[in-house]
Amino acid sequence: MELYYSPRFRRSFKKFSEKFQRQAWKQIDLFQNDSFHPHLKTHKLSVDELWAFSIDYKNRIIFSFLDDSRVLLIDIGDHSIYRKI
Repeated sequence: MELYYSPRFRRSFKKFSEKFQRQAWKQIDLFQNDSFHPHLKTHKLSVDELWAFSIDYKNRIIFSFLDDSRVLLIDIGDHSIYRKI
């Protein structure tokens, strides 16, 4: 699966600690191999064609399937990111 990163995602990602960023990369790698792995808790959002998966108990990544092999990572953060979309 090919991943694309929105400017918003890149800005938000940079704000987190290195420790959290390493944890996020592990989840992103898992997502790239199996986007519906149970550990990710991938779920569809009620807004348009947006989805989310968990990084940890508090934080998640919002994304969109562009097609069968491409995904756009839109934002990363706690539940407050849902209000930004």
